[in-house]
Amino acid sequence: MIGSLRGRLLDRGPDGELLVEVAGVGYRVQVTPSTSVTIGEIDGEVFVHTHHAVREDSETLYGFATVDERRVFESLIGAHGVGPALGLAILSVHGPDALRLAVADDDVAALCLVPGVGKKTAARLVMELKSKLDLPDREVIVISDDGSATAAPGGIRADLRSALEGLGYGSDEIHAVLVELPTEGDTADLLKDALRRLASGV
Repeated sequence: MIGSLRGRLLDRGPDGELLVEVAGVGYRVQVTPSTSVTIGEIDGEVFVHTHHAVREDSETLYGFATVDERRVFESLIGAHGVGPALGLAILSVHGPDALRLAVADDDVAALCLVPGVGKKTAARLVMELKSKLDLPDREVIVISDDGSATAAPGGIRADLRSALEGLGYGSDEIHAVLVELPTEGDTADLLKDALRRLASGV
């Protein structure tokens, strides 16, 4: 099985296919649009992590910029009814962090943004992927300015959630305000900030 390729980028097709030459052999690699754009320049050296899909009538290489992206892809194709093409389509719409966020938040609508994925399929995928992806706790997911998702310190967030629940706020209200708070700070100050945001409608 081919786990990675390092070689010269000969071509970048409009359909998300790269042609990478390694030791005189050209390998056709299917990638997401973002990987196609960022992987490197034509005639330059590139490195891609790969998943080698072998079927009775074909062999296909799927390429990824990071190990994490490949692992998420392999988790996707391990779900019922998700083949490599659909797995790549999902990662073309949602990167690994965004996909984890959607699954952790039960965001069926986000998965429905993927062409060919309806509500029933999206709902099933959310349920299956909860056990396949390494998900941070729902209340500690924080979205940075560049759109990536990171996990904030869980202890403080858990304390804030408990305090707000004790004051009668609902889970959706609490989640909405927690993702807006700084990732560090004094618990009492963060609680005051949370209450101020809740009072003003977050």
